[in-house]
Amino acid sequence: MIARLWSAGASADKAPDYTRHLEERVLPATRAEDGYAGALLLERENDDGDIELLVVTLWESLDAIRGFAGDDIERAVVADEAAAVLTGFDDRVRHYRIAVRDGL
Repeated sequence: MIARLWSAGASADKAPDYTRHLEERVLPATRAEDGYAGALLLERENDDGDIELLVVTLWESLDAIRGFAGDDIERAVVADEAAAVLTGFDDRVRHYRIAVRDGL
């Protein structure tokens, strides 16, 4: 199992817009991808009141990620609609092999 991590930032008033985008647009499409195994959206408030977002998607293999992201699997897939509500975001993602999984 592979975890794909991507981070972004949003103002406190726009973070719910990104959450809605993820729930209504991204996840329904991603669920249709072969090898997709789930997702998490983690949030934390920074000292300045802005929100740091961390999206973790779970995949059965790197090949499954290629089906979603294309040949450059480290390229972030960010829709214009999402970019419009974010203050910044990573252009590249990170992949980690899940070594231990408990209860998720």
